Amino acid sequence: MLTEKTRRDFLRLSAAGVFAPTLSGWMPVMARAAEATGRKPAKSCILLWMDGGASHKDTFDLKPDSKGAGEFKPIKTSAPGVEISEHLPKIAGVMNHGAIVRGMSTPEGAHARAKYYGHTGYREGQGGLIYPSLGAIASKELGTPDGSLPNFVAIGGRSFGSGFLGPKHQPLLITDANRGVEDLRASAAATQFDNRLGLLATMEKAFQREYQADAITDHKTTYERAVKLMQSKEAKAFDLAAEPAAARSKYGTGRFADGVVMARRLVEVGVPFVEVSLGGWDTHQDNFTRVKNLSAQIDPAISALVTDLKERGLLETTLVVWMGDFGRTPNINTRGANPGRDHYPRAWSLAMWGGGIKGGAVVGKTDKEGASVVDRPTTAQDYLATVCELMGIDHTKKNETASARPITIVEKPKPFTSLIV
Repeated sequence: MLTEKTRRDFLRLSAAGVFAPTLSGWMPVMARAAEATGRKPAKSCILLWMDGGASHKDTFDLKPDSKGAGEFKPIKTSAPGVEISEHLPKIAGVMNHGAIVRGMSTPEGAHARAKYYGHTGYREGQGGLIYPSLGAIASKELGTPDGSLPNFVAIGGRSFGSGFLGPKHQPLLITDANRGVEDLRASAAATQFDNRLGLLATMEKAFQREYQADAITDHKTTYERAVKLMQSKEAKAFDLAAEPAAARSKYGTGRFADGVVMARRLVEVGVPFVEVSLGGWDTHQDNFTRVKNLSAQIDPAISALVTDLKERGLLETTLVVWMGDFGRTPNINTRGANPGRDHYPRAWSLAMWGGGIKGGAVVGKTDKEGASVVDRPTTAQDYLATVCELMGIDHTKKNETASARPITIVEKPKPFTSLIV
């Protein structure tokens, strides 16, 4: 059954105009489905972005009998019949809570364009707009508009922002999770700090009356968000020093591990979208050594994240996604003494855990070489619409640009509903 909180949230969002001007018939259908199944929409999403594009044949779609198989061997997982890389043994232990999409097939083979497409569902330059990323969509649709915490946090690398949705849904960027958010404490006494804020607000109000510039509103939004965060008791979620050493050590060491710990702490206090990046996956050379080392970083971090979320009762309402720019070529190139794999958007994999998905599932299939999708080709739009559905977001909704142009959240997708419990 839908909880009273869910009903209140729906009424609050409706009153705010989030679902106006039309529900397109989508939300009532979802509400009835939720009533029937008892499934609660996910409240948060943690996107683990593998910057550069991870090799599917060396992680989640091994082809040991193919000519470009490489040196990694597949191992069994806790999901019957599902095998992944031998260098992901801890992740193998939590695959009963996860699913693999092996049929990803996308059109962009250049890093910048592929990242943009994967984050937004639109190709760069399409329609002459800058489109909002999934994190910004989640911020708008699920975030607390006047909350003290940011609704979208990006850790460890550049993310894609709010586009035409404006600065209110921009991500808070954190370069190093271990350092957290710097300058959270005011340098002046409380009274003096409040006086300075009052003076700044007065000056900006006068300036805006005269010039009516968008940049003034953007600046006001930014500093107001910063002040709310500084005054929030939940800001302690950004302080990894408060995490017990034993709990933190399960995630491994390094910036990615720290970022994943912070992501878990943030969803625990209600942040709806957190992205954590791990670079180094652009393995044109020395592919196997590099992927082995990178696997050693993601293996403890992801398994500990899924386990902790499960033990804390948060896995059902937190969706974890592992993906990157695209896949890597099924064949090994001939570059130098230590060859690798090149860009390959035609066929690749992503993995998901929690959030109401069917554990142990596999969607899509590639051929014996891992070169083409032979079952259930999946676009970025399909993936994004599935995430929206899992999070209770109406992906058919249209948001308006500054010029009142309506833009659909996800355009013409085919969500893989077989994954949804």
